[in-house]
Amino acid sequence: MATTGDAQTLFSLPVNAPSTVTRSSISRRTLFLMGCAVLLLVSMVLSLGFGAVTISPIQVLSILLSRIGIDTGVAFETQQELVLLGIRLPRVILGLLVGAGLSLSGALLQGLFRNPLADPSLVGVSSGSALGAAIMIVLSSSLPGFALSALGVFSVGFAAFVGGLIVTFIVYRIATRGSMTSVATMLLAGIALNALCAAGTGALIVLSDDNQLRDLTFWTLGSLGGATWTTILVILPFVLIALIGGPMLARALNAMLLSESEARHLGIRTQQVKRFVIVLAAMTAGAATAVAGLIGFVGLVVPHLVRLMVGPDHRTVIPASALLGATLLVVADLLARVVMQPSEIPIGILTAIAGAPFFLYLLVRSKHREGLI
Repeated sequence: MATTGDAQTLFSLPVNAPSTVTRSSISRRTLFLMGCAVLLLVSMVLSLGFGAVTISPIQVLSILLSRIGIDTGVAFETQQELVLLGIRLPRVILGLLVGAGLSLSGALLQGLFRNPLADPSLVGVSSGSALGAAIMIVLSSSLPGFALSALGVFSVGFAAFVGGLIVTFIVYRIATRGSMTSVATMLLAGIALNALCAAGTGALIVLSDDNQLRDLTFWTLGSLGGATWTTILVILPFVLIALIGGPMLARALNAMLLSESEARHLGIRTQQVKRFVIVLAAMTAGAATAVAGLIGFVGLVVPHLVRLMVGPDHRTVIPASALLGATLLVVADLLARVVMQPSEIPIGILTAIAGAPFFLYLLVRSKHREGLI
């Protein structure tokens, strides 16, 4: 857990900051967000072009424009067009949505808990999703046939989404008494239910056969290999709602950085803010996990890094986290595809390899600054 000094360093913000923003700070924020957007665009172009079939950036543009009837005169092969439109473009867009959703969820929860080490797993989304997926994979033969036929290929994703939401709802209800929700109780309840869900998932692993174990292991490592236009349509509404609703909560989260009592004095309805944050974070992270499996450290590292670069103002942190999270996952998926061709590395492994050491470095550096090491 983060120390008090860590939290104060990352989350200290004057309560009147929203009304005292200078024009220069606005321009810096705009420039930073524009830089994040450009970085995402570059990563998307690279990811679309590199792989077993190479497609140059100008060919990528030409293929995309040709779909709307614009002929650029740039030659490209039919194979390149099929690979780009049928495989890479859906995969890149799915990576963008999943990365943005996970990072935005992490930014919201870190603001709510006032803790730089908070992420969607704290409220049970990840563990609940893993348990739901394990139940569907291992026990699907015991379920009614009409249910499986109705869900089709989305049966595991649907179970993961529902599992994450159920566990999050239980955590929220445990932490809520009357009209007040205790953030500390929510954190402790999340830890307990995470352990319980992990035990349930472990029990199902023991009961699984070889094929089920392989499917479950692959799902828990995360992958964008199942990206299709249908998958994108499944997750798109959830991420769009979070992208619209998240920035609307920025002012309230800024006020809550000091304390809930201070926020209430400013007219913030803290209980509603907590409810909206939990619902948005759980819904978005659950949808991302449902379509891509468990992908760690994105919701933890990206918002933390953004705060170190631009400060704690959620008007910048929330959109910047979404942009950088999307960039991170698009780049990670590119590496997952090309590093060990023709094999593919599960993307969750790459995010853990990159995220864990980097996050440890940030923690050690903060301790050195405080003179504790």
